[in-house]
Amino acid sequence: MSGAMSPEAMAAALVAGAEQLGLALGAEPLDKLLRYLDLLQRWNAVFNLTAVRAPADMLRQHLLDCLAVLPPLDAHLASNPAQGAPVSVEASARAVKVLDVGSGGGLPGVVLAVMRPHWQVVCIDTVAKKASFIRQVAGELQLPGLEGVHSRVERHQAREGFQVITSRAFASLADFTALTQHLLAPGGVWMAMKGGLPEDEQAQLGSAVQVFHVEQLQVPGLDARRCLVWMRPSVPAGTQAPAV
Repeated sequence: MSGAMSPEAMAAALVAGAEQLGLALGAEPLDKLLRYLDLLQRWNAVFNLTAVRAPADMLRQHLLDCLAVLPPLDAHLASNPAQGAPVSVEASARAVKVLDVGSGGGLPGVVLAVMRPHWQVVCIDTVAKKASFIRQVAGELQLPGLEGVHSRVERHQAREGFQVITSRAFASLADFTALTQHLLAPGGVWMAMKGGLPEDEQAQLGSAVQVFHVEQLQVPGLDARRCLVWMRPSVPAGTQAPAV
């Protein structure tokens, strides 16, 4: 799928890939994902947002790769209503707050914001041009819940914590959790997108963070290992560890 494809073929490939993931793409999210792909390609020519260049490769390695996390994320939120998400996540108008750390060109943050427009998705990156791109995407695709922030995540402050903090090839699990723990809401979780199971990274987490699930993913058309590493504080966020 790395060769040139017509817009119609790209749309058909995206719909087919989403269906394999159990996702139905309506006309509006399909249009916005394809427009996002076009924006990513055009900005990438100037600002080098991603090493992936061909639109068909971007579709598979970026869009479908990020869409693959949505069913597990929906399932987690539906089974944990204490995090602010009711059983029917898609039907809810109540926002889920998601932080995408080291978002780069907006992956997975933009994809999540397109698919779940009632969520509040903050994409944070230390590179100003990448945060500017996210803001441009939010404006052009009319995604009011999407925000691009230029900052170091360890210095970022938020009025409320995030129920889900995610990253895609941002840092080791230990660094990812340590740099963002002040932004995690009570009962919140970290969801790290990884390739193979990073057993060495898990061993470096220590006792403060618990890996409670590792979920294998199969991305349509992508012959590569993918998994989600789900983590939470061993002591719930917002509480203090008992005195020893």
